[in-house]
Amino acid sequence: MKVLVTGATGFVGRPLLAALQGAGYEVHAAVRRPPQPVLPVGVVVVPGPDLGDAGAWRGLLDGIDAVVHLAGIAHTGRGVPDARYDLVNRQGSAALARAAALAGVGRFVFVSSIRAQSGPAATHALTETDEPRPTDPYGRSKLAAEADIRATDIPSTILRPVAMYGPGLKGNFDALVRLARLPLPLPFASLRNRRSLLSVQAMADAILFVLQTPKTIGQTFIVADARPVTLAEILAAMRAGIGRGPFLFPLPPAAFRLAAKAIGRTDLWDRLGGELIADPSRLMAVGWRPEYDTSSAITRLLGS
Repeated sequence: MKVLVTGATGFVGRPLLAALQGAGYEVHAAVRRPPQPVLPVGVVVVPGPDLGDAGAWRGLLDGIDAVVHLAGIAHTGRGVPDARYDLVNRQGSAALARAAALAGVGRFVFVSSIRAQSGPAATHALTETDEPRPTDPYGRSKLAAEADIRATDIPSTILRPVAMYGPGLKGNFDALVRLARLPLPLPFASLRNRRSLLSVQAMADAILFVLQTPKTIGQTFIVADARPVTLAEILAAMRAGIGRGPFLFPLPPAAFRLAAKAIGRTDLWDRLGGELIADPSRLMAVGWRPEYDTSSAITRLLGS
């Protein structure tokens, strides 16, 4: 079976390539520039065209059995025009899905985001039955892409992962690692709000699972570790990984809220002080197995 992966050099792409090769798939990686470091031996590297050009994909899709679409503009939070999110994340994804359908591709897996379903915090545990309520251009572009892909004539599965951790950490998680490495006590013991996270390896396994499981066709699934964790637990796990004790002390959550408001970053408080619990039970019910101990996985990550 031949699988084309877009975004193959990214955070999820590299572990996914290894998982696909380990399962015996012939893997084609669509890339915009020569990958550094180079991709594993046996991966067929093909030039990835502009996401908005459906016609440019047709030759690359000849003989392809399945497409895993990872490429797109990530959630940066600032500096990306709304129209750019729509052009790349919605229009580009839809163009690829239409081209894949015309080429006779049998499966299309679209990696969306939990932000297509919710803002940075939610008042209850999210499930796929909740009405999607994205709160930013990134989430809206992903939700619109989901709808456009469903409207094409191709058997598709949509995955909505939560924030991920793994080798090559970036963004907010990388900032937490740098914070955990400081040889200072940290004032986060009182932040007991829980957030769902996802191991990048579990995400790769989820993609492989849905490719191998026909009953997931036409479905949308939340992807998350089994147990949400608090910020205090995350930092303690990180410090355990680098051989330190937690060294956390309490500071009233109201102090964090006021500080975030004072610097014009209420979005930062939403991520630090808000809860975001996402329930992966639907995907688990058809046979996928998540990471069950997020804290231990984070400790192993920083200890490697």
